[in-house]
Amino acid sequence: MTLRKATGIATFAALAMSSTASFAATEINWWHAMGGRLGEVVNEISTKYNASQDACQLTPVYKGNYEETLTAGIAAFRAGEQPNILQVFDAGSATIIGAKGAVVPAEDLLKDAGVEFNIEDYIAGVRYFYADAAGKMIGMPFNSSTPILYYNVEALAKAGVEAPKTWEEFEAIAPKLKAAGYIPLAQSHLPWIFTENFMSRHNLPFATNNNGYNGAKGTKILVNNDAIKMHFTKVKGWLDAELFGYYGTGWGDNQKVFQDGSAAMWLGSSGSFGGLTKSTDFKFSATYLPHWASVSETGTNTFIGGAALFAMSGKPKAENDCVANFYSFLTSAEMQYYWHQETGYVPITNAAYELATKDGYYDRVPAAEIGIKQLTLPGGDNTKGYRMGFYVQVRDVMNREYGKIFSGDKSVDDAFQTIEDEANKLLARFAKTSN
Repeated sequence: MTLRKATGIATFAALAMSSTASFAATEINWWHAMGGRLGEVVNEISTKYNASQDACQLTPVYKGNYEETLTAGIAAFRAGEQPNILQVFDAGSATIIGAKGAVVPAEDLLKDAGVEFNIEDYIAGVRYFYADAAGKMIGMPFNSSTPILYYNVEALAKAGVEAPKTWEEFEAIAPKLKAAGYIPLAQSHLPWIFTENFMSRHNLPFATNNNGYNGAKGTKILVNNDAIKMHFTKVKGWLDAELFGYYGTGWGDNQKVFQDGSAAMWLGSSGSFGGLTKSTDFKFSATYLPHWASVSETGTNTFIGGAALFAMSGKPKAENDCVANFYSFLTSAEMQYYWHQETGYVPITNAAYELATKDGYYDRVPAAEIGIKQLTLPGGDNTKGYRMGFYVQVRDVMNREYGKIFSGDKSVDDAFQTIEDEANKLLARFAKTSN
């Protein structure tokens, strides 16, 4: 188990004994951004946790999408009304970590509650994305995913091709897929898939200061480089040749063409697996996010997207201990396997992955393992993630400029120069507000 059961039980007993004379449960709340079926699973997990013990009572509260939840959490902290647990997405992590005194690091929280913690218990691609420069885990990874390539099995068979491992292979098979009557490829998040994880897949530095992990001061983005500009030049050519479909910045708008059978392949989240099993009426499978062999011969691992849970500061020890106990419950092998099966998000611990493997889940559903296997590929100095402030706004700049590339309103060189200039201004502003 990731967090030792025996230690967790001992901590739990202490929690119960330290409760009030009436033995009323300590109440904690969890603000999250999981809507639809994901929200239902969050409620199910919370119900399971409350039923598993008597010392703590967890209440999940849906606060809107990722941006809305982060905004609500920051406003609540400033008003002294913060929740015990706040779900924060990948692009917002630098903001919450950089807010001085806003959070209690997950690793400290667990150790202070007497819960054994070892970061090596977490799968490789998960360990350090929400950690500090020294490797201390600040946020507890929760809904963790990575971009992978989904493909329509029948479409590829009709074209007489196999799923590409590299972008060079994609260029070879795309005309055959087009000739077979399909849009060869679509994707659902240009900054996450074709930028952030492009850098990781090729082990390229994304920012100075150790990709931003060494601090906000002086951190500058390194996205304006020859490799990624070559990639976007290629993508623009694919778009013009009808080998690639782009339907704006909406995730669902780009996913829809795969779901309805129009697109043969789609780059999306490994966390989309569960939804696709319900929304498609054809057989699909998945493979790794392609890489350019000309840039990196074998390709390195990607890192996670999704979100983490942050324990907000300013709470009594009894409440913090309940949060630690919930973290222990949430990261147990059984609960992570349940989350993995119900949603498609990867199990964040080695123990949960081993449990799923032992249970034969990946023999029954091989595509469900692709995200985990990709996250555990050999890595490099630039594959653990990034830490840049005001990154939500940086992504907005990227989306705007990529749209201009695809519409022909701007050259690749000019667009990336604009991204670099505007992103660095945002990073400099953030550095003035952070620790």
